[in-house]
Amino acid sequence: MARGDDRKASSETKRDRFVRLAESRTSNAIRAIRTIGKLGNKAQYEFDESDIRKIAGALMKEIDAMKARMGDRGSRDKVEFKL
Repeated sequence: MARGDDRKASSETKRDRFVRLAESRTSNAIRAIRTIGKLGNKAQYEFDESDIRKIAGALMKEIDAMKARMGDRGSRDKVEFKL
């Protein structure tokens, strides 16, 4: 880290750090979901409704686990995915 980065990190509040990381990580997650959506090109891929339900279900479970970790329940469950 450069010297300026050290000063920035030491003066950054917990809230500032949360906002910076939440925006970056949420943007990355949205991009990843959009990339999964590109698998919907039936000219390139073969899949059925069951595959779509499994993918959507895994993503929703992970969102529920994220809410629990960030909420009062503090769950540490991990979601595994296989088609």
